[in-house]
Amino acid sequence: MTGQRGYEEALAPTLYFDKNFDCEAAKIMPGEYYVTGRNMVLVTVLGSCVSACIRDKQSGVGGMNHFMLPEGGAGDMGNPLAASARYGSYAMEVLINQLLKLGAKRSHMEAKVFGGGNVLRGFTVANVGERNARFVENYLGFEQIPIVAQDLLDVYPRKIYFFPTSGKVLVKKLKSVHNDTIVAREREYGQRLQYSSVEGDVELFG
Repeated sequence: MTGQRGYEEALAPTLYFDKNFDCEAAKIMPGEYYVTGRNMVLVTVLGSCVSACIRDKQSGVGGMNHFMLPEGGAGDMGNPLAASARYGSYAMEVLINQLLKLGAKRSHMEAKVFGGGNVLRGFTVANVGERNARFVENYLGFEQIPIVAQDLLDVYPRKIYFFPTSGKVLVKKLKSVHNDTIVAREREYGQRLQYSSVEGDVELFG
């Protein structure tokens, strides 16, 4: 999928071997996703962004995304045509579409959601983390994909390890680390979204 500029949910390019878990791993950065049916771990670090970890609980096909709503006007989340809501929907649809392409069935999907910490300062919209968290909950509720576990809001960044084949998730709250890198990465991502536009739709099938 090309031509979406900042709104494109790119396939995670960073693959490596995780010695701790003795398996292949994919590192998911802001605006990226990864979907697999293999025995591997998907890893990301979240501040104000959110990640949805969605899997087919019967086949073990699963994936993770990492996204943030761009800033918008008051009442954006109640307006399905608002740019921020459209972007969040696009980010979720790309993940679900890729799961379906790998053979996952919508009726077998379950989700675990993480992030939305209040770690970004200086954004004009109050608490972008809370907006992200509420969006992912509302979206999955509308799509009737049950949320079976979550760790949202709070003030700490989180490191997430998701094992799609088993559904296991490990969450480490980064309470003692200096999170300037996380904040800078998400701030740059948010600024990039401000100057992008949603182009086209993602069609779901299955």
